[in-house]
Amino acid sequence: MSDDLCNLSATQLLQLYRAKVLSPVDVVRAALVRIEELNPRLNAFNFTAPDALNSAKASEARWAKGEPMGLLDGVPASIKDILLTKGWPTLRGSSTVNAKGPWNDDAPAVARLREAGAVLLGKTTTPEFGWKGVTDSALTGITRNPWNTGCTPGGSSGGGAAAVAAGMGPLTIGTDGGGSIRIPCGFTGLFGLKPSFGRVPAWPLSPFGTVAHLGPITRTVADAALMMNVLTLPDARDWTALPYDPRDYRVGLEDGIRGLRIAYSPDLGYVKVNPEVAALVREAVQVFANLGAHIEEVGPGFENPAEIFRVHWYAGAAYVVAGVPAEQRKLIDPGLREVATEGAKLTPQAAHGRSAESRRARRRDERLSHAVRPAADADAADPGVRGRQGSSRGQRDEALDRVDAVQLSVQPHPAARGDGALRVDRVRPAGRPADRRPALRRCNRAARGARVRIDDAVPHAGHEGAACARSGRDRHRSRGGR
Repeated sequence: MSDDLCNLSATQLLQLYRAKVLSPVDVVRAALVRIEELNPRLNAFNFTAPDALNSAKASEARWAKGEPMGLLDGVPASIKDILLTKGWPTLRGSSTVNAKGPWNDDAPAVARLREAGAVLLGKTTTPEFGWKGVTDSALTGITRNPWNTGCTPGGSSGGGAAAVAAGMGPLTIGTDGGGSIRIPCGFTGLFGLKPSFGRVPAWPLSPFGTVAHLGPITRTVADAALMMNVLTLPDARDWTALPYDPRDYRVGLEDGIRGLRIAYSPDLGYVKVNPEVAALVREAVQVFANLGAHIEEVGPGFENPAEIFRVHWYAGAAYVVAGVPAEQRKLIDPGLREVATEGAKLTPQAAHGRSAESRRARRRDERLSHAVRPAADADAADPGVRGRQGSSRGQRDEALDRVDAVQLSVQPHPAARGDGALRVDRVRPAGRPADRRPALRRCNRAARGARVRIDDAVPHAGHEGAACARSGRDRHRSRGGR
């Protein structure tokens, strides 16, 4: 029974709470048991809430009275350990942060989840200060992929993605600068959204600037839309936030995508894509076509934006490291220290290059409403590798060559699943700035039209339209070399 509870979506849980068929206490207890069982293997959580069951009991009482607190009352959720959470240490994956705090504030996204009644299960792992695309740090160790523990879940929101894929709560909040929501969703078979910059209020603002956004990571598109209704509520602390848009992101999810004009680029003109990944993307594009969308293969004319991204990201790293006392900097990931040293020498001239790439992306959008391209050019790597954005200069240059030019704009970027874990979601649709609902609708229809192979997942990694792992033995078994 507890396994079944862990596999339910937030939308399903709320329906069952409303019908008084299910209690938040049972659901949260099942999630905590799952964390206790699997976290020693996956290392998804670095902090577990001591009061989660008490919060669930309070939610149970509200539902018994027919007076839910908000849209997510009683739904288990987790928080990436980059976001401030009142009463809990926010260590950002770094040994340089004092765990004693004080911890007196919730970040806007965390505050909105609390106000909506979500039961916060704990904090999920991140590489140090969220600086790279795999999830490991000297503080918390290596986070592993639930589909195959010999592989990484990606990063930097890898802990949250591993948690959701493994059934440790259906919702988590991620952050994304260079793919930190979309890469983990691709490697773990989830749905994730990097909304337009400013759509989800943030505070404190990321040191990596306006490339860094906040967004949901879920197992279904409908759950992501539900989270967006909560996360986008205004917060006066973010002076960069977009004006509040009161739309309901769930509206129109079932309207279909017939007639949409979608640009498809297999490589953006400069990326060397793994042939298997390229084939999976083509299959996914065909799903859109089968659902009635008009697909046009295009060469978007982008130049490799690696140098532009390097300036933005490395300068942010320099700012982060400069804020650490000199005597503690030896504790920082050597790769991050090296990047920060390079970033301290840079000038802000790349902003002009970023503006040019954004204009190109928006000119494309005047003619074609959406775009599809690979979210990553290869499969999940060994989790012990300090990564494709790790400590060696060669590895970082290789990772930068994969930077997506469109992500340098402020446009929304969903990540939607494809065929099989670790090779899931090399599909990265994009939409017009501040316009997320059509992108969610497109991904929802594609998810219903595609089939996903899940039988060999370690725990649950289920999606709408997909079968779940069949037994406890199967859920805890991994197949190497997939």
